Amino acid sequence: MKISNVSTAVLGTPWRNLTYVIVETDEGLRGVGEVRMLNHTDALIGYLAEAVENHVLGSDPFDIESLVSRMYHNDYGRAGEIVMSGIAVIEMACWDIIGKALNQPVYRLLGGAVRDKIKAYANGWYTVERTPEEFHAAARKVVEYGYQALKFDPFGPGRMELDHAETVRSIALVEAVRDAVGPEVELLVEMHGRFTAATASRIARQLRPYDPAWLEEPTPPDDIEALAKFSATAEAPVATGERLHTRHEFRQLFALQAADIIQADISHFGGILETKKLAATAETHHMMVAPHNVGGAVLTAANLHLAACTTNFKIQEHFNDFADSFVKDVAPGNPEVVDGYFALPTGPGLGIELDLDAVAEHPRQKVNFNLFKEGWQRRDTVSS
Repeated sequence: MKISNVSTAVLGTPWRNLTYVIVETDEGLRGVGEVRMLNHTDALIGYLAEAVENHVLGSDPFDIESLVSRMYHNDYGRAGEIVMSGIAVIEMACWDIIGKALNQPVYRLLGGAVRDKIKAYANGWYTVERTPEEFHAAARKVVEYGYQALKFDPFGPGRMELDHAETVRSIALVEAVRDAVGPEVELLVEMHGRFTAATASRIARQLRPYDPAWLEEPTPPDDIEALAKFSATAEAPVATGERLHTRHEFRQLFALQAADIIQADISHFGGILETKKLAATAETHHMMVAPHNVGGAVLTAANLHLAACTTNFKIQEHFNDFADSFVKDVAPGNPEVVDGYFALPTGPGLGIELDLDAVAEHPRQKVNFNLFKEGWQRRDTVSS
């Protein structure tokens, strides 16, 4: 079996475009990968236009280690987000093909299930005005849906520091959400790498009464020393990793014990197997993994297969029950979240099938997502 063709399709939402990569073989099997390239969709498509011809066409999709190694090493330049995302979508699609060829779910080809259900947390639920009343009402809907954990970024624009008024406002949002969901539901607080270690520590102290289950990316992703400084005194677990794109970028983090939970994004990290390798290293440092996932149904499927067979998996991020839920319709087949958990995937390969006609109904959007723009949480403010 050989890879005979690779094509792309882009689905638009008000705040992000999702790129699907379809890999076809000379035996008629087709696999699919997915990635959300934040403001860099054209860069990914441009990379693939060269990489597919140079490294992919004619490859056996079963030879994933060889294919990934060639894509990573043979262009000489240092791989970053674009290259690792390009590798990831091809790798994902190859696993989809392998599973279909063998009539097995991907997780059974990666060691088999170590759990019978997969805990999820909701994101994308707070596209509302930044008021305690609006956040309270939105959080109630998450709990009513059955989720037992939810994540949100309560912070407005800010880099390094957060002024006093904005700090008070942000803490009030957390207080409102905790009041809405009660003490049993896990609150995961996102900081998006905004702060210095000192600012993040000051905010963390103010968050103590609301018992955050983790504090995510408190400091910039390119400053592991600052993260270690923060983690040394943090009372809540520290999570990070979505903007680290290779195993090598995690070495210092592991050495400094700078975090408790690793959040690599499969679609920016070279794919399913590469992320599983990282998880194994994390386990040797007694760290859990909770993969970052802001994609649609295809990327969610890839995450579910990784979660099913990874011993130190903690919890899975999921946007698509609240933010643009139509993205689930373009690739049906995933289990739904019930009482806060996914069931294990059951179909061969990734267990989903991409509907290109449905993708075409949602054309690419002109989106410039800016995390540091006032009102960024609301979907009607992120497109331009």
